[in-house]
Amino acid sequence: MDTTYQDIRHREGAVAATGASTRVLSALAFVASGILFVAYPALRPFSSETGLEGARAFASTNWIIAHSLAMAGFILLGLALLGVCEHVRATRGGRLASWGMVLSWAGIGMTLPYYGAEVFGLHAVGQGVLDWNNPDLMSIVDNIRWEVGIYWILAGLALLGIGVICFAIAIWRSGRLAKWSGIVLAVAFALYIPQFAAAQSVRVAHGVLILIGGLLLAWALWPRGSEESQA
Repeated sequence: MDTTYQDIRHREGAVAATGASTRVLSALAFVASGILFVAYPALRPFSSETGLEGARAFASTNWIIAHSLAMAGFILLGLALLGVCEHVRATRGGRLASWGMVLSWAGIGMTLPYYGAEVFGLHAVGQGVLDWNNPDLMSIVDNIRWEVGIYWILAGLALLGIGVICFAIAIWRSGRLAKWSGIVLAVAFALYIPQFAAAQSVRVAHGVLILIGGLLLAWALWPRGSEESQA
């Protein structure tokens, strides 16, 4: 009997340790994602995107780095949200968090191809213009940006925004995390589409808002000493 009880306690401790590890990884992913969303607009060239000036921006190393950081930020965000979903699964917010996970991952999956076209496609166009000294090639830019792909990314970002809002509501209902901890991140991703048309300073500020939202969720997720002792 004692052995059985000890086995149960051992398994409970292992589950608690695994849950704590997942929360730590999720918290770190939120922080890293937020940092990348700040670095993206801070490094991205914001010169004119027409003619030779635009070609130089597209062909620059910063163009590649900035958009690659954005793609990594979206991927880390998806992994971070998975940790939240696992943590609130058995609560009143569990079902909504699952829906938020589906919507967020679908949104990220629809968003990333457009970013790939921006970083690699436009970079190739910019290099071609400079190598061949042919600004007329810049007409390809509109075909890359404004064909079907623009509807794909807009739908993806809308789904992501709805998904993060679902997470904020799920966290509020769950009782596992501070009720307000998901609100700032939800607001930030609800504003992701509008901020695309803003100046660089506004876009960097929006990245900072994402970082703040990530920090708040990281703080809420981080295991406390009292929780570990209870496990």
